[in-house]
Amino acid sequence: MIKAAYLHIPFCEHICHYCDFNKVFLKGQPVDDYLRALDNEMKMTLTEYPTDRLDTIFVGGGTPTSLNEQQLYWFCDSINRKLPKADKLEFTFEANPGDLTKGKLQILKDAGVNRISLGVQTFNEELLKKIGRVHKAKDVFQTIENTKTVGFENISIDLIFSLPTQTIQDLKETLTEAFSLDITHYSAYSLIIEPKTVFYNLLRKGKLPTPGEDIEASMYEVLMEEMEKHGFNQYEISNFSRPGYESRHNLAYWNNEHYYGFGAGAHSYVNGNRRSNSGPLKKYIDQINSGFLPVFEDHHVTKAEQMEEEMFLGLRKTEGVSISHFIEKFNIDPLKLFEKELRELMTKQWIEVGKDHIYLTKNGRFLGNEVFQSFLGVV
Repeated sequence: MIKAAYLHIPFCEHICHYCDFNKVFLKGQPVDDYLRALDNEMKMTLTEYPTDRLDTIFVGGGTPTSLNEQQLYWFCDSINRKLPKADKLEFTFEANPGDLTKGKLQILKDAGVNRISLGVQTFNEELLKKIGRVHKAKDVFQTIENTKTVGFENISIDLIFSLPTQTIQDLKETLTEAFSLDITHYSAYSLIIEPKTVFYNLLRKGKLPTPGEDIEASMYEVLMEEMEKHGFNQYEISNFSRPGYESRHNLAYWNNEHYYGFGAGAHSYVNGNRRSNSGPLKKYIDQINSGFLPVFEDHHVTKAEQMEEEMFLGLRKTEGVSISHFIEKFNIDPLKLFEKELRELMTKQWIEVGKDHIYLTKNGRFLGNEVFQSFLGVV
């Protein structure tokens, strides 16, 4: 049963230097045509792959709140008309500080949205300029205040560390500001420089002074220590929350569950297939207007791949992979299936095996990607 849905709004008023998501400048784009196509994609998909309820809906981008108030109202109404929702739905919208007006917040609240995720990245004004962000630190505080005033309690912010020229002291100061917001959730990622970004081009020219791996590891250590000190549980490699405020939507990914993905370039895992949609807006809209789902790639996940994914996705969670759940799902014991890999990882002290869970050690969290790769192509 599919219980999660992701919807992609690809429009941005500004493009950040590190972003490789499917996005376009808002100006001059066929926004209304895109929203109608998205509405039709939901209808077509639910007809072909029905579900009786969704536990989580996540709207990301791009910048979903770059839509004007009329478009935002229509889009939210479209979601509520097309998608079946559970009583205790987690309904998240991503937004940028500074462009989330009280009017837009009220539209979201009235539509049943109950979780806001803000792209903050850093509170250092110089670093914000360097990474191509246009908001100021004061915009974050004003947006959070407005969000709380309208009645939102479940608020998350994204932070990025290991930014060009960033120091450990910079990160500590950003965390001090972040904790002063009195919110329920933080996501914090180290900068990954992806192809086709401004930062990638600068790096190739030798013009991107990154802190380096040792400083990055120290920053991650500071991050984990400060989060714990302030009462935030690290439930996943990059995510920290107050008790009960974990991102249920992201947990669906890490639990290797099926989910819908709607919109240009969106990914889905439905009926045993991992799919990606066409990315270019015109192609996406034209395919739907022609009566076809906008599938770009479609891969049937074999049982061997499912078992490998269960390991490297589940190990992202602090609690790790449930041995009993793995056996129930695949009718095989992961301790036997991955005996050699697990033994090597335990020798390196990167993982531990408890009564019912295989999980990363603290050292293992620093080397997550190396751990995950150990399970690829094994079965």
